[in-house]
Amino acid sequence: MTDNAGAVLSDDVARALSEGRPVVALESTIFSTLGLPAPANADALEVCKQAILDHGATPAVAAILDGRPHLGLSPDEEKRVLQGTRKVAERDLSVARAQGWDVGVTTVSATVALAHAAGISVFATGGIGGVHRGAELSGDISADLDAIANHPVITVCAGAKAFLDLPRTLEYLETAGVPVLGWRHDWFPAFYTRSSGLPIPHRVDDEQVVCDVLRYRARPTTGVLLTVPIPVEDEIPESRITAVLTAALAASTSAGVTGPAVTPYVLARIEKETDGQSIPANLALARNNAGIAARIAVALNS
Repeated sequence: MTDNAGAVLSDDVARALSEGRPVVALESTIFSTLGLPAPANADALEVCKQAILDHGATPAVAAILDGRPHLGLSPDEEKRVLQGTRKVAERDLSVARAQGWDVGVTTVSATVALAHAAGISVFATGGIGGVHRGAELSGDISADLDAIANHPVITVCAGAKAFLDLPRTLEYLETAGVPVLGWRHDWFPAFYTRSSGLPIPHRVDDEQVVCDVLRYRARPTTGVLLTVPIPVEDEIPESRITAVLTAALAASTSAGVTGPAVTPYVLARIEKETDGQSIPANLALARNNAGIAARIAVALNS
């Protein structure tokens, strides 16, 4: 089955949508080799899907396969995604279709766009992109922010990637009119750590309130960002991750890495410098976000 935008829907996703049951979209970059090394990427896929199922919703992994956008994948299609090495942002969706890309793994921006077109209102990821450090010179601002601002979807994440300019990311979201919420937390998370030291604009403690924020949005196209801190037991101490991030960013600059290549490069460096500690942290926050997203989706459909 296909949706109105031509995306291929798996049988379980199509059935859930037609019956008005909750669905949670998932990006596929995090499950590819660009997000996590094997076999951790496959583990992440399974734990995120299971967390969504355990809370009464249907997972819908997004990807481009054989030039067609997909929401919901078969086991064979998942295997192709796990080996994916080509990112698809929102701007690339039409190109991927026109050129018939074999496998394209979707970023936050592409997944939010595909979810909206399919009528899926909740999306879970690890961390969003944002304003890069030095953006006043490079102009490097992730398309994730524009997509969240222009599609009425609730994005559930552990804040933005910790190596970004987090104060400017929050300023950008404010300018774009995106409500930024903290799930039972008063501080904007920094991915591996529970707090960036930046206060969250609005704390929420109840799923229904999150749903109502989306319903009562001032702009019909604006989405909502729900930030969820990494579980306490899985947090990497700030003192350690700060030094690692500084070294990783310096290495990326020295290597001349720019644009979309920065994220996988820096994440790989972080994994190396933390002796792999970043991988279980990634898995924990992704699973946690997926479960909370499912709870939000259930409340939205009640």
